[in-house]
Amino acid sequence: MSQMTLLRVSVLALGVAACWEGARDAPFAAAPRQIPPPPFSGTIFIDPDIITAADPTTFQSLTAKGQGLRTMFDRRVNNWIQVQAYLFDVTFSDGLATEVQVNPEFSSSSSAQVEAEKYATVIGRLPKALRTNVATVWIHKGVQPFGGGNNNLLIHVGQAALYENDGILEETFVHEAAHTSLDAAHAGSPGWIAAQTTDGTFISTYARDNPTREDIAESFLPYLAIRYRSGRITPALANTILQTIPNRIAYFDALALNMLPIQ
Repeated sequence: MSQMTLLRVSVLALGVAACWEGARDAPFAAAPRQIPPPPFSGTIFIDPDIITAADPTTFQSLTAKGQGLRTMFDRRVNNWIQVQAYLFDVTFSDGLATEVQVNPEFSSSSSAQVEAEKYATVIGRLPKALRTNVATVWIHKGVQPFGGGNNNLLIHVGQAALYENDGILEETFVHEAAHTSLDAAHAGSPGWIAAQTTDGTFISTYARDNPTREDIAESFLPYLAIRYRSGRITPALANTILQTIPNRIAYFDALALNMLPIQ
């Protein structure tokens, strides 16, 4: 995930204006409208049961293709690397497919295949609308944040273990896959900007501090929870989501996204 910058709202005061006729105080400018504080710091933490390991997956098959030269992003060096990755073609039962590229640091094709199949199964639990633009998946060792975008999902397995311990592995993938499949078409769209403006606040401080880059991804998991997993979340959480981002929810509703296998 990306670094946050703190958004501060301040009141600007006009100084004393002077002219050749003398000096007088200028009136104060109107204060900008205050943005209500978001209810959450980040939405991947709001509930660990929105999607679970017990939910169905569309993962269908995995085929090993040997090794091949691939360019991958590795957060441990914060840069692009070229490696002879272990390669696997993955298909899903709804017709989508992706290539999983595993860092050769996993030392053998069989070890790499275990990782590829594990995460392909988890990714298959995501709505089809979030997997549409996932052309590749990168898998590395290390404890570094996941990533989305670039028609890709980036995984560091040490971090994945921490997400699993917190019960939010699937929820984190929802966030990252929203970057991959929704940001380009919607993050800067007039409809989304209008929804932001009308809601008048953000679902999380992460979204507030990064309104163009993170608001779609931060808002989609709460949307999924309120529309498709309302029985798994508390009434208090449901009310918070509905009260905070009603116009963003309406925006997602209007897209008529394919949410299978979630229903």
